[in-house]
Amino acid sequence: DRSIPSTGDPIWELMLEIPGEPLRRFDAVSGRANRQTADRDRMGSRAPLPTGSYSVGLVEPLAPGAYPELGPVWISIEPNFITGRRVLGIHQDPSAGINNTQSGTLGCIGLVHKTDILELARLIDRNGTTQLDVID
Repeated sequence: DRSIPSTGDPIWELMLEIPGEPLRRFDAVSGRANRQTADRDRMGSRAPLPTGSYSVGLVEPLAPGAYPELGPVWISIEPNFITGRRVLGIHQDPSAGINNTQSGTLGCIGLVHKTDILELARLIDRNGTTQLDVID
């Protein structure tokens, strides 16, 4: 129901549930603003992630400047279902809200704020999070 006014990217909500702790919420983008209704299972569609269950991989720090559109951390996610999508992950979207044609993602989950991806990575490492469920 929310979007980034400058680019039109819908704001998705990434929620992290850790038993015995408060629910944490992070603003995210997925796909490009003009590709929200594209085929989510087709490679190269630049659509949001397909709905379904994913396995969460390791938190991997990225070398400063090596991947400018991925931010400081990459967290791989692997679909637990058949889809044409590959090389998916959770990362920061440093261009979120900047009208430079790079706002949004190619299909990954891009957190809007750098502090959020660092906090999410810390929590995943600390708690051993292994599952992500994408729902509409």
